[in-house]
Amino acid sequence: MYFKLYNTISKTSEPFVPNDPTSITFYSCGPTVYDDAHIGNFRSFLAADLLRRWIESPLCTLKIGRSPDTETHTGERKVTHVMNITDVGHMTDDDNADGAGEDKMEVAAQRIKQAQSKKDGSVHKAADIDPNDPRAIARFYEQRFKDDAIKLGLKVAIEAQTDPTLMPRASDHVDHMKQVIVDLLNTDHAYTAGTPGSRAIYFNTQTFPNYGKLSGNTLDHLKGGAGGRVDDAQQSEKKHPADFLLWKEDPSHKMKWDAPNHPDCADWQQGYPGWHIECTAMALARLIPGGLDAAKAKHSTIDLHSGGEDNIFPHHECEIAQSCCFTHNDSFANHWFHARFLKVEGEKMSKSKGTMYTRADLDKDGTNNDAIRFLLISTHYRNNADFSIVGLVNAQGRINSYRRMVGQLQSLIKNNIECDTNMDDVLTKFSNSMSNDLNIAEALAAINGFKILNQKIPKTIGLEGAFATMSPDQVALPKAPIDAQSAFHQYSNKQKSNAERAVAGFHLIDNILGVIFRPIEKGEQTGIALYQPGVTPSPEIEALLQQRADAKKSKDFATADTIRDQLAAMNLSIMDKPGDKVEVAPAN
Repeated sequence: MYFKLYNTISKTSEPFVPNDPTSITFYSCGPTVYDDAHIGNFRSFLAADLLRRWIESPLCTLKIGRSPDTETHTGERKVTHVMNITDVGHMTDDDNADGAGEDKMEVAAQRIKQAQSKKDGSVHKAADIDPNDPRAIARFYEQRFKDDAIKLGLKVAIEAQTDPTLMPRASDHVDHMKQVIVDLLNTDHAYTAGTPGSRAIYFNTQTFPNYGKLSGNTLDHLKGGAGGRVDDAQQSEKKHPADFLLWKEDPSHKMKWDAPNHPDCADWQQGYPGWHIECTAMALARLIPGGLDAAKAKHSTIDLHSGGEDNIFPHHECEIAQSCCFTHNDSFANHWFHARFLKVEGEKMSKSKGTMYTRADLDKDGTNNDAIRFLLISTHYRNNADFSIVGLVNAQGRINSYRRMVGQLQSLIKNNIECDTNMDDVLTKFSNSMSNDLNIAEALAAINGFKILNQKIPKTIGLEGAFATMSPDQVALPKAPIDAQSAFHQYSNKQKSNAERAVAGFHLIDNILGVIFRPIEKGEQTGIALYQPGVTPSPEIEALLQQRADAKKSKDFATADTIRDQLAAMNLSIMDKPGDKVEVAPAN
């Protein structure tokens, strides 16, 4: 079964057919680094990461060519995944193709100034940052984003530690943007307008007949000003309401550069690029061998482009228009992938309600990064995901159960105990589900159905009920999965024992999920309890545990059982340990 993926531009689930199945080009719109990224941002980034990991997996079969009888590809393949860092040109009004409002870096500066001026004794996280230096602000939040992304297992961020070009900064590619803009001016796909000091270069949407194909916002639909998104002052100088900003002359802007080198801009003062042109320049410059010149000469396309659903219009619609007119190709990306929004407890995320969680916020509450990742990838990307604290607890419980499965298999291998497993069936169902537009729910259901069959464990080994009783820190697993190709060879090796092949199967799975073979985050210890990751000690829990200990000491087992039930209702499981300690873990 070959991989089918929903394509936003065709509005259908269709075979994912890259230009070269051995070397796939993938561009993701990354963060604007004016604040910490919240979990809603990471929902989109991790959906792209899951997609990238699946395409790289030996379990994924790709179609070669678009005719019905073409061959398929199952060999080793490399995905070059690029995610940009936007540090200039992104305005607060995302819905406006011209980027109305303030530059988001200016907003960050104002926020930091206000926080630094507080006299309440608190120390702002950016206390040492000069709010008048937008580049310093951008570097500060960029590093915080990368730290979060690495902890959540985002492969592009991990790879960018050794290859920074995989996460290019917009401000480092202004020359590439100007190169594209000059070409668009030369081919009459762009024009200048306005008065000295505030002139602009606009893309002429009427020169691109396919404008609106991605979002449905055609030129006729936008004739009235895109639902009020185009202000009167800008509209008066445009040839069409949908025309969007490529460059803005603004000598007062804190981040500014010389104007594009074109006769129409010869006497311009400094300014800055529009938001949309950034991604065209960075995607083609980094992903096409030979860069922009080769992209234009060869009429190049990239294989895959992703973002959140809020990027569809205007950002990605504008990207397509300017990119196609630059490369003289009807397509910019062969496949468009968009993740739906994340809700929190069934409602839209809200700063006022305190639900605009960041990874650091959840980390302070004792949440395991693996649980955050698992929860954010476990809902199909085209459905709104719902984030909740109970969901995090359940996610941690599910990860723990996977680790216990592998731990029992490792114990069987260590003790030379033969067994049968249903891993073949699990991987078949898992692969078919992922091949069906990344049906992650069915894929996880397949893993949950894993079973060890017909094993005979001597009592002296002490593995009875290992699935239920082994705690996560008792399962000595590798801190990272073996690479997917090696795992596939081990799984395919019939000379290996069934337990060894099953462990290799879990390594194959975790090259995609990224939650099983990772360093175990240690919990906390108090006088009475051993808290596993995912559970934070609290006076309420401690009091209940002490009451239970007192009841057991008095042989009041009914009360002890009642308290156990109270803890279970709080999504906590407990297990008595030597030394009068109680292990407290997330309930499975």
